Amino acid sequence: MKKLAKPALFVATIIWGSSFFVMKNTLDEIPAPYLLAIRFAVAALFLSVLFVRKWKLLTKEYIIQGAILGVCLYFGYLAQSLGLKTTTPGKNAFLTATYCVIVPFVYWLIDKKRPTVYNLAASVVCVSGIGLISVQKGTAIGVGDALSLLCGFLYAFHIAILGKFSRNKDVILITILQFIFCAFCALIHGIITRPETTWAFSGGFWWSMVYLTFAATALSMLLQTLGQKYTPPTSAALILSLESVFGVLFSCLFYGELLTYRLVIGFVLVFASILFSELAGQKKKSTKVPELPGEKAA
Repeated sequence: MKKLAKPALFVATIIWGSSFFVMKNTLDEIPAPYLLAIRFAVAALFLSVLFVRKWKLLTKEYIIQGAILGVCLYFGYLAQSLGLKTTTPGKNAFLTATYCVIVPFVYWLIDKKRPTVYNLAASVVCVSGIGLISVQKGTAIGVGDALSLLCGFLYAFHIAILGKFSRNKDVILITILQFIFCAFCALIHGIITRPETTWAFSGGFWWSMVYLTFAATALSMLLQTLGQKYTPPTSAALILSLESVFGVLFSCLFYGELLTYRLVIGFVLVFASILFSELAGQKKKSTKVPELPGEKAA
């Protein structure tokens, strides 16, 4: 199994990177809340059946923490999905990935663990990259880019809370529970804001939903869980950070996204800040950043 660990992480990263443009096209056919409700409900059902024995560990504490995590997860995915409506998959991928840089600062608020000088330096580089990616005219940031960046902040809070809750907890069970509550939030939101449920879906829509549900959510979660169990944190961080790079690659190949010199420089700066924050942090044994199975993609 150890020999399969790094390949498993790499495959999960490729899947997550490809899911941005798939999600972008799917959002043209169904409102974001309903898409997320279907995606997480089916993924939760699939994992519940696959790991049915985990349910014997269920306690009131699991339910409460799963509910909190599910709500946080939903708002993160909602911001990402709404951002995708008005920005490109590549920009969405890189702006979302800024959570890697933000997490140490959130930990500072929650666990009183002060960020290192490496985290501070990474944040400066990251902000510079965000400016090049998002600010096109004057000092204005597009709505889609702003929502994608908000998603990065929400993911950072979710990961930090997960790190606090998941101590001495079964990772699979708490992941299933947060998927369930995330799906429930999405369904309630959809019923309140978009009560009409009569849409005409193309054949490609259902294939996209199968891919997003089973590949980009359930399968990727299992691959990441396997990979991180047998891979050193530094190596895992390096592999997982490639998600944003694959996001741009697939967006260019299949969505037709055009790269300008400004965007390329911005992407390089954001990617460099992510690597610097993750790898320097691991080297100095500072803030420990837990990874959420199945969260790093659209």
